[in-house]
Amino acid sequence: MPDPSLQTIFDRLSRDLARDSLIQTTTDELRKTLNADRLVLYYFYYEWAGRVTFESLSDPKFSILGMSGPDECFNGEYAKLYEDGRVRAITDIESEPIQPCHRDLLREMHVKANLVVPVLIDRGLWGLLVAHQCQSIYPWSSAEINAMQTGATRLAMSESIKNS
Repeated sequence: MPDPSLQTIFDRLSRDLARDSLIQTTTDELRKTLNADRLVLYYFYYEWAGRVTFESLSDPKFSILGMSGPDECFNGEYAKLYEDGRVRAITDIESEPIQPCHRDLLREMHVKANLVVPVLIDRGLWGLLVAHQCQSIYPWSSAEINAMQTGATRLAMSESIKNS
C-alpha cells in the first residue's frame, strides 16, 4: 500500500498538471481563434492582487509572463464589476475612457486593443482571460467575445480550478 502522504502529493501534482494543461490549451486555442498577438490568464492570488500566470503568444517579443498590474488600478470597485460578469472589449486604448493608470499599464505592455473576460467560480472571481492586440487597434466581434466567454466558462467548470 502506498504511503498516504506520497499519495496526497501525487494527487495534488496530477490535479495541478491537469489544471495547467487545460489553461495552456485554452489560451493557445483562444489566441489562434481570435488571431490575437497575446492571450493571457491573469490569476488573483490575494485580494485582487494577481499576475499573469499563463500566456499564449504570436511572437515571443510579446511576453508579459509574471507581470502584475498596479493594485490601485484594480480595486474592489473593478473586481465587483468582473464578479458580476463584466466583459470589457476595448477597440483602441487611446480613445477609450479609462483610468490613466490603466491606460499607462496597457501602453507599457504595448497593447493597442484588449478584451477581458472574467473566470468566475463559486467562490467568486478567480482570474481574467485577456486578449491583446499589440500591433494595431482592433474591433472585437461578438463571435470573438463569445469564444472568450466560452473559454472562461470551460476553465471555471474544471474541477481542478474550482478546487484550487
